[in-house]
Amino acid sequence: MSELNLVLLGPPGSGKGTQGERLNDDLRLPYYATGDILRGAVRDETELGKSAKAFMDAGDLVPDEVIVGVIAERIDSEEARDGFILDGFPRTTPQAEALDAKLAELGREVTTVLLIDVSDDEVVRRLGGRRTCEAEGHVYHVEFNPPKQEGVCDIDGSPLIVRDDDKPEVIRKRLATYHEKTEPLVSYYDGKGILRRVDGARDPAEVTEELRGILDAARS
Repeated sequence: MSELNLVLLGPPGSGKGTQGERLNDDLRLPYYATGDILRGAVRDETELGKSAKAFMDAGDLVPDEVIVGVIAERIDSEEARDGFILDGFPRTTPQAEALDAKLAELGREVTTVLLIDVSDDEVVRRLGGRRTCEAEGHVYHVEFNPPKQEGVCDIDGSPLIVRDDDKPEVIRKRLATYHEKTEPLVSYYDGKGILRRVDGARDPAEVTEELRGILDAARS
């Protein structure tokens, strides 16, 4: 296989960002977090970036075709010649179909989809335990990375707060959206024979090793 065009799937809090960055280091493939791509296009004032900004300024969702166009600009570049890692897109089956169509125009296709599978209870445990420094945004976790003094940042002594995104009721809503909108992609990509499922509840280093094994096999 000459290139690895990867999509990372999984619920919020599954560790996609951590694993994406590790794969980026391992494979030397560009790691595209979709939100970052969109913000970059807006900042650089590309034509598609200007179009996206108009929707965002109006408080509207950016249409799928605009997002796919922005992503295609990055994929159709020298840095992504040997492949890419997509995180955060597609989020729905229509977006996956639009991405497939755009990649086909470029003579390419998604080669492997990595599903990092984590239960809802584990997601709530991970995200609900986060505490954030009110002043500088330093992040702690009540279980995995607690501060020396409860409720106080080790670095600057500021109070630690629970962000709205990390409140259990908000996390449950995000999970409900994931199950409704994004989880159907599991069947979509499984039907294409390119989905690989990994247990994301384990230690991140174990998850990384399994992902490496999957991709070594895909490249052989």
